[in-house]
Amino acid sequence: MVVFGMLTQVSWSPYIAGAGIGLLSCLALVLADRPLGCSTAFVKARGLIGKMINAEKTERMAYYRDIVPRVDWAFMIIPGIIIGALLSSLLSGTFHVTWVPALWGSVFGNNVVLRVGAALIGGILLGIGARWAGGCTSGHGISGSIQLSLASMITATCFFIGGIIVAMLLYRVIGVGLA
Repeated sequence: MVVFGMLTQVSWSPYIAGAGIGLLSCLALVLADRPLGCSTAFVKARGLIGKMINAEKTERMAYYRDIVPRVDWAFMIIPGIIIGALLSSLLSGTFHVTWVPALWGSVFGNNVVLRVGAALIGGILLGIGARWAGGCTSGHGISGSIQLSLASMITATCFFIGGIIVAMLLYRVIGVGLA
């Protein structure tokens, strides 16, 4: 009963959530001999879409010989994140659909096209950055750090510093803001 009570809370204990992520990361390394991360899942999804459009061209690409586009446990992280977030919001009673979050609207206005466009461009840049860095924040910050990878620790630190600076500039915490 205590576990279900925790699942219905609006926010979870960072200690319990962190321990769960640590346990999941260790299980991924032990059972699948792979670190936990999600940017590769998006690459696999792009490869699967490419195979539906032009299978021969996708199969000839050297990149997809190393990262084989297939539905496996690493690919299933994408629907797992979506389903988990949906279940969490439904159980906590906080589920609602909004196109423009209040904080965004207070700074940039309530233009849905601007919000969706910014999210799309941001997502594309995140994807490029994750591939360029050899992994995403969860791959480097969680899996790389628990393996004591200095490169991952430096990369995760840069992710957070860059994210904080951009958020502070965008939301006019420092400087004049971009809006």
